Amino acid sequence: MGFLTRMYNLWKGFLSIFVGRVEEKHPEIAYENAINGMTEKYAKLKSAAAGLIKHRAKLEAKIEKARVDLEEVQLQVQVAVDEGEDEIAMTLLERQDELESALAEYERDLDQAAKDADTAKDSLRSIKGEIDKLKRERDKVVAQIKDAEARKQIQEQLDGLSVDEEVKALENVREYAEKVRAEVKIGDELREESLEGKLASIKAKTGNAKARARLAALKAKREKQAGGAAAESEKTL
Repeated sequence: MGFLTRMYNLWKGFLSIFVGRVEEKHPEIAYENAINGMTEKYAKLKSAAAGLIKHRAKLEAKIEKARVDLEEVQLQVQVAVDEGEDEIAMTLLERQDELESALAEYERDLDQAAKDADTAKDSLRSIKGEIDKLKRERDKVVAQIKDAEARKQIQEQLDGLSVDEEVKALENVREYAEKVRAEVKIGDELREESLEGKLASIKAKTGNAKARARLAALKAKREKQAGGAAAESEKTL
């Protein structure tokens, strides 16, 4: 028996750990379990409260009947006394005492039943309020957890992102561009320093000199033509 008890407690412990982990991942389950448990208690208490109210109603009916019976017996006592029926009057007085005692007991029971019913109704209202509070808390907490989980996931994704590879690729491109420009520059410098480069430079300068000479000749020709035209114009005058 002790072994079975230990095994049961062990299994119960494992089960509670499993349920706890499930509830951590799914908090709405924990809230639903709590709400369902309180709703079940609410239903049982409501049934008990209904029984108290039913008992109170029965007591009220008994009290009403006892009052009617007592009033009738009191009238009968008066008639028996008036007619000199002492034995009947004595019997009726005993009946009156019984009714008065029963009526007092019913009234005490009714007072207690009313208190019990009020207590039960207060408890029902309290449990109902707790259930509504849990529902609001569930919606709020679950929404907060979902939001926090989403933010955590985004943070983890951002933390996992790395721009090192992209930056490294750009650095490679930049280094290659610098290398190409340097090679071009070296080629230009070598070309300028070589015989072919110097010859090309002289040819370029010679071409420029020829162009300037031709330009000067054209300008001189135009000036000469302009001077001749001016002399002919003076002769005509």
